[in-house]
Amino acid sequence: MSQPFRRALRTITYGLYVLTVRSGDEVSASTINFLTQTSLDPPLVVVALKRDSRTQQLADRAGSFALNVLASDQKQVAADFFKPTRVEGDSLNGHRTKPSRRFNHPVLEEAAAWFECRVVQKVDIGDHVPYLAEAVDGEVVREVPRYLVMWDTGWYYGG
Repeated sequence: MSQPFRRALRTITYGLYVLTVRSGDEVSASTINFLTQTSLDPPLVVVALKRDSRTQQLADRAGSFALNVLASDQKQVAADFFKPTRVEGDSLNGHRTKPSRRFNHPVLEEAAAWFECRVVQKVDIGDHVPYLAEAVDGEVVREVPRYLVMWDTGWYYGG
């Protein structure tokens, strides 16, 4: 891929989120940016997870996951989930969690909002696997003036 083409693809705007998933006794969490809402009724999202990652494997097994929405001042929280998941009691990578209401996935207590999704369809193509999922529950935990977006961090992922 040429550098001009790569730069063009990097103009797509992305938020940053932490996707959490539990399957049995196993837990994984990853910072993701490939997420968009695709329908209002029913509420559907598409999320793409890095192929063969632990998070992608557990999402396959669980058939559901939780998405944690970060505020603009939570860049370090996003950075903490670029690392492998470390579980210590009810904390993931040093961040306290609580179980989600519907599927029992860990939800970050400090997230600005969160929602749970049930996988409807998986498209097995590409280096990131897209999942079409129905958002089935969630809440805004605290009102914030802005949410965390990739552009504001100086990071690049995509293109």
